[in-house]
Amino acid sequence: MSDYSRVLGDVVKQARERANLTQKEVAEAANIDSRTVLNIENYKGNPKLEVLYPLIRILNIDAREVFNPELKRQSAALSELRILIEECSEEEAKDILPILKSVLAALKNKNSIDI
Repeated sequence: MSDYSRVLGDVVKQARERANLTQKEVAEAANIDSRTVLNIENYKGNPKLEVLYPLIRILNIDAREVFNPELKRQSAALSELRILIEECSEEEAKDILPILKSVLAALKNKNSIDI
């Protein structure tokens, strides 16, 4: 088994479980055979791009987790936040930015008071 098979299998399984989806549900959404998802999760898959691309998109996997696993130093929450931000339109990002800055400032202020 190659290193990339293990990384891909682990990332797909974790993302699928986070999304509360079965292998069959993922396969249907990606328009692939459910055995393909099973094989990937069991480190037996070497999927073509036609399989990998929809799988990553449907499960909202940060492609860096698959292709640069050594850079994976983020928590699941930070990864999810990054994906949500990257899916925003420019207008949505402009609207969210001041809200996010205010929330972060409040959280940092709260944390400094708690210390």
